[in-house]
Amino acid sequence: MSPLDYVKAFNEFLWNSFLMYALLGVGIFYTVYLGFPQLRHLNLAFKYAFGPIFKKRKPGETKVNSFQALATAVAAQVGTGNIGGVATAIATGGLGAIFWMWVSALLGMSTIFSEAVLAQKYKKEYHGETVGGSAYYLYYGLGSKWLAVFFSIAIVLALGFVGNMVQANSISIALTNAFNIPSWVIGIVLAAIVAVVIIGGQRRITALAELLVPFMAIVYILGSLIIIYMFADQLPHVLRTIFTDAFSLKSAAGGAAGTVMKYAIRYGVARGLFSNEAGMGSTPHAHALADVKDPCEQGFVAMAGVFVDTVLICTSTAFVIMLTGVCNNTSLKSVAITQQGFEIAFGEGGIIFLAISLIFFAFTTIIGWYMFAEMNIKFMFGKKGVRFYRPLVVLFVFLGCLFAADLVWELADSFNGLMVIPNLIGIIFLAPQVKKLYKNFLANRKKGSLEG
Repeated sequence: MSPLDYVKAFNEFLWNSFLMYALLGVGIFYTVYLGFPQLRHLNLAFKYAFGPIFKKRKPGETKVNSFQALATAVAAQVGTGNIGGVATAIATGGLGAIFWMWVSALLGMSTIFSEAVLAQKYKKEYHGETVGGSAYYLYYGLGSKWLAVFFSIAIVLALGFVGNMVQANSISIALTNAFNIPSWVIGIVLAAIVAVVIIGGQRRITALAELLVPFMAIVYILGSLIIIYMFADQLPHVLRTIFTDAFSLKSAAGGAAGTVMKYAIRYGVARGLFSNEAGMGSTPHAHALADVKDPCEQGFVAMAGVFVDTVLICTSTAFVIMLTGVCNNTSLKSVAITQQGFEIAFGEGGIIFLAISLIFFAFTTIIGWYMFAEMNIKFMFGKKGVRFYRPLVVLFVFLGCLFAADLVWELADSFNGLMVIPNLIGIIFLAPQVKKLYKNFLANRKKGSLEG
């Protein structure tokens, strides 16, 4: 067996045999433990998330508001998985996978609520900047330095280096296919842009996310809605198939062992959780930045992030694939499936539209993941470590544009999985603290001392 085969086998066990069920189980636990907050208080998620848009900021205001923190989190959440990951879920799990992707989002909302609440509770001020996230609540909340350091190492490798390398590769492929630009040119330009953004620190990253994320999300969803309108006659059939396949006990196609329902659950849940990152420990770094009156306010904001990522953007991709019929083309894989859907609807313009969307998705993920990993560099080495970390990230972004290595993608999945384990341990053992804060929030809200 080659090194790639060993890593693939490890990922098969890590994700499909363990982490998928662990993430799903934690989502069920928090949903029941907190009394279904994602259903009872979904209105608060949107109120706290989007309310700051309509509030005028004071001159010279430097504090990060809830919407900026959400935009930074969504910048990281919305990436190539929203285009290629959804396509893979449908190709391998059938149309029923989309139903289970929605279920994963519903359960993931309660998980990510707990992460954001804990990130707020244990955030720290560091040389005039706010830092927080999983390592901070593992160390200061759980009292486990080795779990915190293990998480920090895993996230720096998973997101800061390897993950950003594969995101850069996606940008390179998209630009090369759409405009025939040499990959080395793309690498130099992209690395330079990333360098300019990250040198500006947290404030520049949150400001850019606040500008780009709403734009890219709205444009992509509008493009998808046009396709849904164009193929609206197929919508009733597609919706029926989603729900019938989600619970179908028929044997899976192609000689696969198991039922249609089994594969729909497996790939729908796995791709949904992988896309919205609920339970993975990444987005709490963004939610720690927000200046809020109560930690639970940002917990609700985090819920809105899962809704935007999975229910809106992933679903948009799914309907494009299903309505245009490309889900029946077994010769295509990943992003190529979604690309053909847009091409069927818009011709050559569809290819360019998707390429530009993919560039925005991947670029915002790079800057979001950079910042998450930077907080963990500060946790382990202090601010002096950032001086060495930044040029390495720029180098990895450049190298990512030059070649596509299956091993690099698989390693990214491995490190992603490894960072999930300490995070899940942390949020389970700290669950009583989350519930206490949640009960206090509800009591204060009832007394009228909190808005909403």
